Amino acid sequence: MSIKNTTSIFVDCHVFDSGFQGTRTYIKGLYFELIKKSDIQFFLVSSNPDHLASIFGNHSNVTYLKYRYQNKFLRLLIDIPQIIKRNKIDFAHFQYTVSPIKRCKYIVTTHDVLFIDFPEYFTFFSKIVNTFLYKQSAKFSEIRLTVSEYSKQKIQQHFALSNYLITPNAIYDAFFQEYDKEQIKAEVIEKFSLKNYIIYVSRWEPRKNQQMVLKAFIDLKLYKKYKLLFLGNDTLSNQRYDEVFNALNSEIKNEIITLKNTDLRTMLLLLRGADASVYPSLAEGFGIPPLESVAAKVPTICSNKTAMSDFTFFEDYYFDPYNQDDFNQKLQKILTQNVVSDFEIMSQKIKEKYSWQKSADILYQQIKKHE
Repeated sequence: MSIKNTTSIFVDCHVFDSGFQGTRTYIKGLYFELIKKSDIQFFLVSSNPDHLASIFGNHSNVTYLKYRYQNKFLRLLIDIPQIIKRNKIDFAHFQYTVSPIKRCKYIVTTHDVLFIDFPEYFTFFSKIVNTFLYKQSAKFSEIRLTVSEYSKQKIQQHFALSNYLITPNAIYDAFFQEYDKEQIKAEVIEKFSLKNYIIYVSRWEPRKNQQMVLKAFIDLKLYKKYKLLFLGNDTLSNQRYDEVFNALNSEIKNEIITLKNTDLRTMLLLLRGADASVYPSLAEGFGIPPLESVAAKVPTICSNKTAMSDFTFFEDYYFDPYNQDDFNQKLQKILTQNVVSDFEIMSQKIKEKYSWQKSADILYQQIKKHE
């Protein structure tokens, strides 16, 4: 029990030192809400605290600190224990992996254990190491969190641990804001020379199944009317996509665009300007992008596997990511039929179900419980 007037929380924010990913969205959404709690003092730490401050803003109960080491293991073994001791931290919140030198109570969010059920998409070494590290990190932690019912069931099954609470990802308000489609399209044409296009927002990995979108683009001859836009950074090379792409002639290749290292504002602009959004991922611990595109009322089709099976409001806009014909038919539907009203209804359902405030309240109650 802390003897200070306020409870202090260290938040490992090293993911903000690299490109967009789900864990970064999670921390940002969760702590945007949680820092409104004046009875908690927050210590947000990364290699670039000025960048963190530009994201979260200046608050009397938030202190930004800088890591000395870029290396993950030096950070966990040296940096973090020293920061916790020096600032008399009560709780430390980590994503996946905690520091083995424990000097306060731990909160860990294990977003998924996909590497166990889908080893073909991960290296053998990473599977062995992550299975050990994630399980030990969970054992070390007083508060165990995950982001979906699917992930909760899989983690408890593989780690034989219980007491996991779900703090779901949610969607930023900006995605729900009204906008003029024609005005957005004009801006996209001016900035990117893109008129009619299909978008897939995701980093590059084999499990993201980019080749399914490319095959549909070819099979349906969509290149005659549309461009295909892939928006996301590289994580792992996708050999199956490369094989399909390299076999194309230059005319079709010219209709395929890949953009990386974009900021949130650019991503939102390109998403709003799209004629259709697709999400054929084979495995996810949650899956934020299809919810973001529906929130923006962009006609969207989504994989019905793993954690995305929780998105039941997709109904007729679900597809089997192992079935190319199913994907092609659903893509044709959203490109040729007037379905905007369906996505306006779905957008409202997402807004009601997924809320950062709700997730922050769950964590806040756990912190109070474990003080």
